[in-house]
Amino acid sequence: MSMRNDAGRTEERLIDIVNGWIAREAPLLPILNEVQASFGYMPENAAAVIGRELNLSRAEVHGVISFYHDFRKEPAGRHVLKVCRAEACQSVGGREMAEHLKRLLGLDWHETAADGSVTLEPVYCLGLCACAPAAMLDGEMIGRIDEQVAAEIVREVRT
Repeated sequence: MSMRNDAGRTEERLIDIVNGWIAREAPLLPILNEVQASFGYMPENAAAVIGRELNLSRAEVHGVISFYHDFRKEPAGRHVLKVCRAEACQSVGGREMAEHLKRLLGLDWHETAADGSVTLEPVYCLGLCACAPAAMLDGEMIGRIDEQVAAEIVREVRT
């Protein structure tokens, strides 16, 4: 019974989000962004409900969700660490620093720590090329990452 109520509340919230955008031109991406912000991920029934409300197929909505890497299938950790994988960062040791961070965290790309403390994500340019290698922790840019900065990042996300 509780699962059904949770599913019903999720669907109600999804419909409320759609109704907030439906009168605007090209509402799909703003709707998806609000769903992600509201739930922290894309609920399993999001594509079906949004598609039904916008008169789109579930496949059309799913195609947009799966195209953009920021839309998650599961909730992220309390912290989200995005590590730049673009050429400018790689040219100054970014690949090695990314591997170092992965080892320190015990995570691979798109994984969340078992304790829910952190999710590790690759990104393909943060626009901080002059301060490479770069990352973003919970929306805050971090440049010139070296082993000391990597250790500080890990301490911060583990507390």
